Amino acid sequence: MTTAVLSAMIRPLVEPRLPDWVEPHWFMSKEEALELAPRAEIGWFDFAQHAPMAEVVTAATNLKWLNSIYAGLDFLPLDLLAERGTVVTNGAGINALTIAEYVVLLMLAHAKGYAEVVRAMDRHEWLLDSPGKRELAGERVLLLGMGAIGGLVKTRLEGFDMEVVPVRRSGADGALRPGEWRARLGEFDWVVLAVPSTPETRHMIGAEELAAMKSSAVLVNIARGDVVDQSALIEALRSKSIEGALLDVTDPEPLPEDHPLWTLENAQITMHLSGRAQTKMFQRSADRFIANLERWKRGEPVEPRLDLELGY
Repeated sequence: MTTAVLSAMIRPLVEPRLPDWVEPHWFMSKEEALELAPRAEIGWFDFAQHAPMAEVVTAATNLKWLNSIYAGLDFLPLDLLAERGTVVTNGAGINALTIAEYVVLLMLAHAKGYAEVVRAMDRHEWLLDSPGKRELAGERVLLLGMGAIGGLVKTRLEGFDMEVVPVRRSGADGALRPGEWRARLGEFDWVVLAVPSTPETRHMIGAEELAAMKSSAVLVNIARGDVVDQSALIEALRSKSIEGALLDVTDPEPLPEDHPLWTLENAQITMHLSGRAQTKMFQRSADRFIANLERWKRGEPVEPRLDLELGY
């Protein structure tokens, strides 16, 4: 038997489907998880806060495989997990569909001035013209990040007859290579960020990149707040050197109440809600975990596997 210590949050979706070689132990609190953790060979230790997860992972000294619903796990002791030889599967792609839908929502809302439509409705005011007249069809999109989210963003925007140019190492199929996109920024109407947060991507959009964009260009960030130099972005928005920024993520989060981003009319802030605008996240996570259990038993790779050195 293999001992698995699992969050009771996922129990109704997982327990009826567990194979008979798994001995499950369920926890409902950090204290229960800490008591069970040393026995765990397989662990699913998700909490709403990061600190308890890191504490329980540290206590799980016999852990062979750690599973999580979270995509970003840089708050965990990754060096310790690597030292122990623990395999880690994360939630990459679990919410890719809803995040891709959110990108379309943000872009359409900006193009049609929909925020002003809602404000007029709140005022009971009948507008005689559309506050936004931009059409997505025919516009060009630079897509940075071609993982699960980026791939779905691309197909959805192409459904609106947009030309989407991704960045790929190979440069295949019309993509730009990583060393080429900065010189081409001025060719795009939209720049969509869907990259992981790493030392290499931190502030990849800064003052120089913003200055190279069209004055009518819009930045869309559904990646992480730190991939954009926020001070430089605020200056670009204030000076209107770009048309706008659609930000599902900020740095820090939550954004302080007195932060200047809140006051900029050409910035939309959606409070990191894109991945939460769904109903099937836990079902998808449970399905993936059950499928991975069968792979684990057969000695096959579980997926998606976190690179403990890169952190994603």
